[in-house]
Amino acid sequence: MHDQLNGRTRLVVLGLDGLPFSLAQSLCRDGSLPNLATLALSSNARAIRAELPELSPVNWASFVTGKNPGGHGVFGFSQIDPASYAQSLVDSSAIKASSIFERMGEKGLTSKVLNLPGAYPAKPIPGMMVAGFVAHDLQKAVHPPFLAGILAGEGYVLEADTTRGAKDPDYLLSQVRATLRSRARALELFWPDLSWDLFMLVLTETDRLFHFFYPAVANPQHALHGAFMEFLAEWDRVIGLVLERFDALKGPKRLIVLADHGFTECITEVDLNVWLMSQGILTLKDRGTNEYDSQAIAPHESAAFALDPGRIFINVKERFARGVFHQYIADKLKDELKASLMELSHEGKPIMAAVHDPREIYSGPFTFKAPDLICEARPGYALTGKFDRLQLCGLHGRFGVHTAGDAFYYDSQGSSPATVSEAGREMFTYFGLEA
Repeated sequence: MHDQLNGRTRLVVLGLDGLPFSLAQSLCRDGSLPNLATLALSSNARAIRAELPELSPVNWASFVTGKNPGGHGVFGFSQIDPASYAQSLVDSSAIKASSIFERMGEKGLTSKVLNLPGAYPAKPIPGMMVAGFVAHDLQKAVHPPFLAGILAGEGYVLEADTTRGAKDPDYLLSQVRATLRSRARALELFWPDLSWDLFMLVLTETDRLFHFFYPAVANPQHALHGAFMEFLAEWDRVIGLVLERFDALKGPKRLIVLADHGFTECITEVDLNVWLMSQGILTLKDRGTNEYDSQAIAPHESAAFALDPGRIFINVKERFARGVFHQYIADKLKDELKASLMELSHEGKPIMAAVHDPREIYSGPFTFKAPDLICEARPGYALTGKFDRLQLCGLHGRFGVHTAGDAFYYDSQGSSPATVSEAGREMFTYFGLEA
């Protein structure tokens, strides 16, 4: 009756971070994940492509703005200072395009958003926002501010501790159980008043598990498969809570369920800074004190360097304080690097699916901020740009890797976008807005 009285047109979005469409379908066939199965085995489910690089902050920003990275300005987890060459984490201030929540607010519409990656610190929106990864201070992760007290009283956990990762599966499972309970409790708290037009909940537990234990989930013969399927059954029940609530809504209504990228088993990590050093293109003053220590770059002796995951920057005077040459020379080097990277192989197999010029894959006013080259690996190869590695290839504790393709997508109205940003534009269109 409440819906009929207020006449709302509702959209519910469920994010299943890092869930591959192919894996979702295979896990559902034995009946152990019945709620996911109603989505994954439906004719309204399909695979879509992530925007490149295939990372959470890039793709959740693409989804909520309906724009590719050239349109919103987020190109990775980190950014580099052009004067000091120091890396820093990207946060919500890096998103330069208006979100669906802000645009809806202009029309007097309200959003409730739980655990959105890349939204920290939380920006004021009409409604409520609880930011997700990377978020470390509950007070800064929420809007309006009073939500912090409510969530703290419920023991809300912002993020799972994955520092012990693959070395301690029991600890990792306890951590993702804690975050899953927190998301379910937040759903119970903030859904029932129905004072919203858009409700978005993102579950990130699959991404956290797959980085360390993708083989255990994907392979039924793996010794830990049963333990992880027990957890996924709990995760499936939370999906069921969302589906039950959605089914109970009066129309008009729509449900979109999506992942921000796919996942697969990691064959090997490939460190592009090690490769650049082997080509005489990158010089480090010293080996980095940690993997992110980009200040180890010797700027006057380096033509290019890489940042995770396969973003290559050419050290040009127009961009960096200690650049070594001008853009017209960089354009030639870019072509040479692209050709050489496409020849890179591991155990006789090519590593790269493509090496992209940003002008070919991005559009919008922030394309000039993009890396000079965006490397797209073939599935199974994890591209990195560390500053303390000595070996080109190897495994370093992560056994699952993101993929650009095979990201899960379901729409109760049967739309078939090709990419995450196109999926985002479905939301804008639904509310009569332009991205």
